[in-house]
Amino acid sequence: MAEMLYREALNRAIDECMAADENVVMLGEDVGLYGGSYRVSEGLVSKYGEARLIDTPIAELSIVGNAIGMAIGGLRPIAEIMTANFSLLAFDQIINHMSKYRYMSAGKLTLPMVVRFPQGVSKQLAAQHSESYEQMLSAVPGMHVFAAGDPNYAYHALKAAIMMDDPVLFIEHELLYNKKGEVDFDTPVDPFKARIVKEGENITIVSYLKMVDDVMAAVPQIEERLGKSCEVIDLQSLNPMDTETIKNSVEKTGRLVVVEEDHYTGGYGAQVISRVVEKFFYTLDAAPLRIAGKDVPIPYNRKLELASIPTPDSITEAIVAWGKNNGL
Repeated sequence: MAEMLYREALNRAIDECMAADENVVMLGEDVGLYGGSYRVSEGLVSKYGEARLIDTPIAELSIVGNAIGMAIGGLRPIAEIMTANFSLLAFDQIINHMSKYRYMSAGKLTLPMVVRFPQGVSKQLAAQHSESYEQMLSAVPGMHVFAAGDPNYAYHALKAAIMMDDPVLFIEHELLYNKKGEVDFDTPVDPFKARIVKEGENITIVSYLKMVDDVMAAVPQIEERLGKSCEVIDLQSLNPMDTETIKNSVEKTGRLVVVEEDHYTGGYGAQVISRVVEKFFYTLDAAPLRIAGKDVPIPYNRKLELASIPTPDSITEAIVAWGKNNGL
């Protein structure tokens, strides 16, 4: 057990995989000599050399395309895209090639590769650098989608992703790289399982990435004002979704809230609620609540930026009002 930053946990996962398997390579903009835009690959080029930490041109389609070729050729590449917004340039390779080659080759080809990128609202990076794309990418069959919300999951899930024989899209959040937390190196983590962050009896709150921290900041006020307890679940794996953990919690609480940073229309949280309503409708004592970002481009102005996404205060107010209108 050790306390470390989120980015340090990612760095250690990559380091250990590179030490264990010489086929593990990493490529992306500034991942080598500079150590990565968020210092995730810091120090690795001096240990493994420029042949395994490959600085690329600013060409996201090429980064993912080259990683696919490497994976077909027997390597285990980790492709880093600087932000989710730039991943749009690589969507053809991700959606049409990375996710489909195993299926279209009848299993003759495997793609042991990971594409990593951070997403979400940081601080005044404006509309073109603040988007979230988990809703689109989780809807693509043929690849797993993980969302790392804390250092422990970041370490274990990234190691598991690198050593899988199927492609993994690994989503991080720009405001989590300096988050500190304990990493338990000795206790395995199933990367496909959701994590119960806090147990409770009356409201199930499902979230992922940075919104889990915002929910946890809101929970004391919610519990005090409603006089009820909240169970908080970090989904962690978005595709596949661990519906069993959600089901077990909703059967206990009878009430479901989903909190996501993405825009309300088309957001991933709608998929969570859809599955619960379709499969476990009779466990619910009230209509579910979804708290999401506004349907606007993310503003540059800080006050407007915060008004466009859920915050601990807005999460508190929304859940308290919903709870009072639904028998709590």
